[in-house]
Amino acid sequence: MSELFSEITGNISLSNINIILFLGIILFGGAVGGRLFQKMKIPQVVGYIIIGVILGQSGLKFIGLDMIATLKPVSTFALSLIGFAIGGELKITELKKRGKQFTAILLLEALGAFVVVGLAVTLISFLITHNLNHSIALGLILGSISAATAPAATTDVLWENRTKGPLTSTVLGIVAMDDAVALLLFAFSVSIAGSLLGGDAAGAPSLAAQLLGLVWEIGGSVVSGALIALLLSKLIKGFMNEDRILAFSLGAIMLLTGVTVAFNFDMILAAMTMGFVISNFAPRKSRETFALVQKFSPPIYVLFFVMVGAKLNIWGITGTVAAIAGVFLAGRTLGKAIGAKSGALVSKAPETVKKFLPFCLLSQAGVAIGLSIVAGQIFPGDFGNLIVTVVTTTTFVVQIIGPISVKYAVVKSGEAGLNITEEDLIRQSTAADVMYSDIPRIPVNAPVSKILEQFSEHDAFCYPVVYKNGSLAGVISIDDLKNTFMAAELSDFLLAHDIMKQPEVFCTVNDSAEEVRTRFKLAGVDYIPVLNCDKGDENCADPANAGKNGIAGMIDDRGIQLFFSRKMAELSRKADELG
Repeated sequence: MSELFSEITGNISLSNINIILFLGIILFGGAVGGRLFQKMKIPQVVGYIIIGVILGQSGLKFIGLDMIATLKPVSTFALSLIGFAIGGELKITELKKRGKQFTAILLLEALGAFVVVGLAVTLISFLITHNLNHSIALGLILGSISAATAPAATTDVLWENRTKGPLTSTVLGIVAMDDAVALLLFAFSVSIAGSLLGGDAAGAPSLAAQLLGLVWEIGGSVVSGALIALLLSKLIKGFMNEDRILAFSLGAIMLLTGVTVAFNFDMILAAMTMGFVISNFAPRKSRETFALVQKFSPPIYVLFFVMVGAKLNIWGITGTVAAIAGVFLAGRTLGKAIGAKSGALVSKAPETVKKFLPFCLLSQAGVAIGLSIVAGQIFPGDFGNLIVTVVTTTTFVVQIIGPISVKYAVVKSGEAGLNITEEDLIRQSTAADVMYSDIPRIPVNAPVSKILEQFSEHDAFCYPVVYKNGSLAGVISIDDLKNTFMAAELSDFLLAHDIMKQPEVFCTVNDSAEEVRTRFKLAGVDYIPVLNCDKGDENCADPANAGKNGIAGMIDDRGIQLFFSRKMAELSRKADELG
């Protein structure tokens, strides 16, 4: 037996694991990690990244560099999906309302990080190397890279916590646009650093070439995103079939992603433009389109964040790298906090934005690492390698603490849980939430005069009839009461027991609101009694046992709709009150 087992397992190795099995392991492992961290009240994205770290370069090396390169298209597509979703959240009405606020905060938080990191890195580098030109150049480049904020991990936390309000709107606007500011700062910094380093930067392009490239990248991103958005909105205009809408939407996003890669555009900005145009200029179909794409996206996001963790190598950190990375991290955090608070004060932003925005700007990833790699190519040798290593090291740290900080901010600001649909509310609610619990109980021996009194004093259309011990005997509806007047000569002699009817269906306090709605539709009834039951009593709602159980309340079809309408209005009011 052992020989047979050895023969079977001897043919298994990492080299012959097929790509589907590989993806399955990564996706399943990432999903498990996300769920475990979610259980610990930590954002699920942290779990994805930690699983990536364990499986990748810093851990088991199960995900090798070759596999990371092979799966790069998945990461690229994930960034486009994220950009598309961000664009969909940016409404013209919101931009008109908060445009000045966005601009002030955007410029000051990016410049705050640039200045503080630039000065701090220059100082620490000079203390280590005693080379002023080298130190200033390093400070300029790392300062410009520090201005970028990663949208992926930040927005994942916002969507996970269903946030809505001024802080959420500001964060989405900032993380969508500050990459453009970082690119502009990087263009100036590379040109100045090239002059300072002289022969060490033979490949550094001129400032004019940098600015021309920036115009091409940003302009091309906006134009391509807008054109494909208009094409998609025309194609799906008359579609009712969800499968077709999803297929065209994903195809359009993939097409745009391919165009951005081919022409070296900014894919996040392009996808964000696409989402913005569809959301604002094709609003009738946009809600359905974004909902379908959002349902498709989670597995892609899991793969993306696992790959982010897998790429990080935390073991190649020297003392110099650790010192500069520590200064970079502290300076970036301080600079963004000062800039964000200053921008919020200048623009008279709501109090929640002033207080909690700095906690939402810590994450860095794709653009920062991309710029560090560009810097490494322009400045080959130790200088370029140092930039790449510092940015990669700090990325690992902020990708872990960033999402936790965002969750803290949105929970403390009161915006968590305000961006949910009626269907979300239904899934979260139970019969106990939607029932009339304070509804009067009518004794079985109550005369018609007493029953009329109950109906005149309360708004409900139906009332439970109970025995002396409080258990359910039946239900009297307003229609049942009307029928008694047809036999006026008998009405004075009728009791509740004579008028009541046995309900066709029941539910328990622990049943979900979704189950209750389904019972309304299947049975075609106007009301359902809610019985008091223990959680483990599976037979509680069985009609045969109904009379043995106490009545907890009543649910009628009108009441359940009214409950959810009021809840949605309440959540909307709360979001508006925040600013």
